[in-house]
Amino acid sequence: MASFLLLRRSTVSHTFFSNANFAASICIYTTSRQFSSSTGTVKIDFTDLTRPHTWYPAARRKKRNVFLHVGPTNSGKTYSALKRLEQSSSGVYCGPLRLLAWEVAKRLNKANVPCDLITGQEKEIVDGARHKAVTVEMADVSHDYDCAVIDEIQMIGCRSRGFSFTRALLGIPADELHLCGDAAAVPLIQEILSVTGDNIEVQYYDRLSPLVPSKIPLRSFSDIRTGDCIVTFSRRNIYKLKKRIEDDGRHLCSVVYGSLPPETRTRQATMFNDESSEFDVLVASDAIGMGLNLNISRIIFSEMEKFDGLEMRPLSVPEIKQIAGRAGRYGSKFPVGEVTCLDKKDLPLIHSSLNCPSPILESAGLFPTFDLLYMYSRSHVNVGLCQILEEFVENAKLSENYFITNCEEMLKVAAVLDELPISLHDKYLFCLSPADMNDEILSQGLTQFACQYAKNRIVRLKEIFTPGTLKVPKTQAELKELESIHKVLELYVWLSFRLDDSFPDRDLAASQKSICGMLIEDFLERLGFQKPIPIPKRLKQIR
Repeated sequence: MASFLLLRRSTVSHTFFSNANFAASICIYTTSRQFSSSTGTVKIDFTDLTRPHTWYPAARRKKRNVFLHVGPTNSGKTYSALKRLEQSSSGVYCGPLRLLAWEVAKRLNKANVPCDLITGQEKEIVDGARHKAVTVEMADVSHDYDCAVIDEIQMIGCRSRGFSFTRALLGIPADELHLCGDAAAVPLIQEILSVTGDNIEVQYYDRLSPLVPSKIPLRSFSDIRTGDCIVTFSRRNIYKLKKRIEDDGRHLCSVVYGSLPPETRTRQATMFNDESSEFDVLVASDAIGMGLNLNISRIIFSEMEKFDGLEMRPLSVPEIKQIAGRAGRYGSKFPVGEVTCLDKKDLPLIHSSLNCPSPILESAGLFPTFDLLYMYSRSHVNVGLCQILEEFVENAKLSENYFITNCEEMLKVAAVLDELPISLHDKYLFCLSPADMNDEILSQGLTQFACQYAKNRIVRLKEIFTPGTLKVPKTQAELKELESIHKVLELYVWLSFRLDDSFPDRDLAASQKSICGMLIEDFLERLGFQKPIPIPKRLKQIR
């Protein structure tokens, strides 16, 4: 894969930075930096995060009507909220995934409700639109809405992204706020909103179609049938299982996993859903847990543990329920969903997980705004962002309803950026970018972008990437490399929406990103094993 050979090694989201937030933060905090006034010295502690609801004055000026739509997967809870959004004079949908934002924008526009699509990597503006479908990180907390929907609200407890859901929950100034998700989030949200003055109503939903856990595991791969989805948690296992199923000669498999480009995931899902397609079995990771409409008859867990970036751990009850619940989609040709596994010893965990409620969420994610970090930095002269972040997080004061979101990835990026002559604001922006520093190619891409930005204040894509050199991967190693290149191109597009004058090659990056997606799909098609052509009986006899 020669396309990124020019990506030289170097030695060295999603949030809006608003004056309103800055003003609010000055008014709220008490105790650390000293300011002189006519009445004496006032101390301001910018690490005091105990009252985050006061960061959003636009939302606090409203008495919002908050509706919690809670229930299991496939219960119609999100459908009800979206119907209200569709009927509203203005509104915003906030989803955890780009796929969900795309789906809602498409739905509203089809219903003749003009709707913009805004994610970290796309911005599609529709004439006359008063509705938006956005990824939750892109929620605008300064704009008034008649109606807002936050999907998968239980992700407020996510260790890496929870703060984006907290920000949307506390900050969106909507007359009606509809929250969709697991009932496990209800007590925490009621507690968090007890200080906002909002009205809260909880609406519970039951699953629309039965979900039946099997009493026996899958006996053999010859028992795989049309509509099955076998779940595993690594790219290697996904392709291993795909080959094993297809070697039997009766099925072809679509694949879905997190590092596939979203467009590729959607097309793989479409092939699986298409009854006229030969791809009638799905091999997937937990990426199917949300964001894709899939006509699955039976979920088969190949394993019940996953690597979470730090260690191998058992699947949690919410994870098992979210994945298993994708079987038996209401309105599909599979009215009853089934769940089983490969190993008999895993059956008790599946049964117990499906028969018990998810653990109640105890706290929500929180992270300091740039304004707070900036004010904190004023008393820490000649200190880099990495140290500022570490010290701020270490000294942060929180109420029992909140935790500081894991910022290990941000610290890795900050350590690289602190070697460069870039403003604190721009460093913070780079730190919020979708960059996995454990991905060597993506890490190099971010470093190269930052170095060029620091040196020239303009980053041309062709300086590190040669268009026209992308090729269809021939091995899984090359596939992984192409997926990483796709992420580098996505990173360029992400930065171009925030520093548009400095990243002027958005269209080129977007077109090359699309080519990456097509080449990945080409690989997946070539990897598929064609079903043998049936031989007529008399020819079999002759042979």
